[in-house]
Amino acid sequence: MPRTQRMPEPRQAAPSPATASAHAPARAPAQAPRPDSWRTVAAAMFACGWGGNQFTPLLLMYRRLGGYSTLSVDAFLGAYVVGLVPGLLLAGPVSDRRGRRPVLVAGTAASAVASLVLSFGGQSAWPIYAGRLITGFAVGIAMSVGSSWVKELSGGAGGGLAARRSSLFQTAGFGLGAGVAGVLAQWGPWPMVSPYAVHLLITVAIPVLLLRVPETRPPLAHASGSVRQLLTALVDDLRVPAPARRRFRLVVLPMAPWVFGAAGLAYAVMPQLVGFRVGDWGPAYATGLTVLALGTGAAVQPVARWLHGDRENREAGNREARNGEAGTRTGRAPVAAMAVMLLGAALCAANAVLLSPWLAAVTAAVLGAGYGIAVVSGLLEIQRMAGPDDLAGLTGIYYMLAYAGFLLPTVLATLSSWLSYPVMLAAVAAAALVCLGLVVTGARVTQPPAPAR
Repeated sequence: MPRTQRMPEPRQAAPSPATASAHAPARAPAQAPRPDSWRTVAAAMFACGWGGNQFTPLLLMYRRLGGYSTLSVDAFLGAYVVGLVPGLLLAGPVSDRRGRRPVLVAGTAASAVASLVLSFGGQSAWPIYAGRLITGFAVGIAMSVGSSWVKELSGGAGGGLAARRSSLFQTAGFGLGAGVAGVLAQWGPWPMVSPYAVHLLITVAIPVLLLRVPETRPPLAHASGSVRQLLTALVDDLRVPAPARRRFRLVVLPMAPWVFGAAGLAYAVMPQLVGFRVGDWGPAYATGLTVLALGTGAAVQPVARWLHGDRENREAGNREARNGEAGTRTGRAPVAAMAVMLLGAALCAANAVLLSPWLAAVTAAVLGAGYGIAVVSGLLEIQRMAGPDDLAGLTGIYYMLAYAGFLLPTVLATLSSWLSYPVMLAAVAAAALVCLGLVVTGARVTQPPAPAR
């Protein structure tokens, strides 16, 4: 058996008081969280996730009722990504320095404003561009800052439970947002307005409720400085700690794009392939696949925590450190996630030939299971790599890599002029096999850093 390397603890070795006071900016004491404080933050993630994914089943509606071209609808999706990237990359590091509360309050308020703006989309394309841009920014804030705040508010609940709380509420928002919007678009009144009105109603009070949540990252007392110093500090927050970089490259990096790559295959590619088989029920069918994939993803997330075996891994790590041996369970969750992704990708390739709506539903459920395990295990990996001063920044990096997978349907659509979908999806399955091999190798030759304190 190859010997594995024991990774040293990340950058959180405690400095001496003299060193800390000389080099680290002072921070006000954090407020003691209540046991249920995390619920309000999770509700904000739910609401922002709802707003982010409610647009997906409305694409056909905008083409049919709004008269927008395919190019315009693709541009609406692109506006979302343009807003998402700065939300993911900047909001986390800013909240590490200025506090979680003001950043997430702003993000949740922005999500409500986005739905208000989108409700005017039947009159002009510009409200849709603006609304989708704001929506992406709000989702980026919720995912990077919300996940970190939930972990900090969960206290002694353990990293596995905290990660599952974040991903569960986020996934539920994605699924219910798409489900309710799709139903209203298919059968409800004012289909270009009512989906956004529902989201506005469930979101509008959350920013006020967040003001009562204890702050876990009080603003730094001397966080001011030049713009260059601030940018340098933000870049530092986006760096993976040196002891964890090899595991990041071999475990997190090959897995992360499959998180939303699986979602894109399940409820963007599959409905497109079999849409002619369902006729006028296309919007309802696409909505059903979305809810099925994300619902399965939410249901299997406890499995990811069990596979991670957080408490058992810590105890085993202590024993193995004394014996000079490596752990055997530290990579089970990422390996399981990629194995399920491989199965889902293979089913996609098969259904590109068979074109069965029923097999598409089975494929969506399998891909949803891969999504659920991957999103939780990826968060757990990041939370062990990061220290308290860069947790939100690295969480944003992880989600940016995960969202890169949403480009997969667009890449396939672009290449479809030269290659058939069976060929392209077979190549996707081959890529999943390669990534599975990388994750298996990474899990064997590295160990996760000890949790930061």
